[in-house]
Amino acid sequence: RPLQYSTLMGSRACVRMAAAVWGTSFLNAALHTANTFSIPLCQGNTVDQFFCEVPQILKLSCSESYLREVGLLVVSLCLAFGCFVFIVLSYVQIFTAVLRIPSEQGRHKAFSTCIPHLAVVSLFVSTGIFAYLKPPSISSPALDLVVTVLYSVVPPTVNPLI
Repeated sequence: RPLQYSTLMGSRACVRMAAAVWGTSFLNAALHTANTFSIPLCQGNTVDQFFCEVPQILKLSCSESYLREVGLLVVSLCLAFGCFVFIVLSYVQIFTAVLRIPSEQGRHKAFSTCIPHLAVVSLFVSTGIFAYLKPPSISSPALDLVVTVLYSVVPPTVNPLI
């Protein structure tokens, strides 16, 4: 019911969703930051990237304390999976609503709005999953840099254009 969106999606619901996202993100970032600063580095402190990422910092660690960070990565993956499920369910509802639009022109207009956003979300999710779940055997500094740029720079840059 796209014309009833403002009725169905009140300001209270928007505030609750934004607070949940911000709170969860802040907690996740605080846990990663605290654990990252507690990891002893024995291979120097130079990261082969233009910003610090957890996998790159874990490569510099020489202690077993990095297992805590790996545990936090698992928690982060669970949070990301929850977000992914929410996004998929949202898109299923959106596409179901669009397919119910009686005019071909209306469906085309709605799909032309949704598809670019879905492409950016897919790029972000797929490259993020690849960056954090790829086997170490195929890891190289050049590949890590390309994947990092694809999931951290390209989506926010392209999003305003959409």
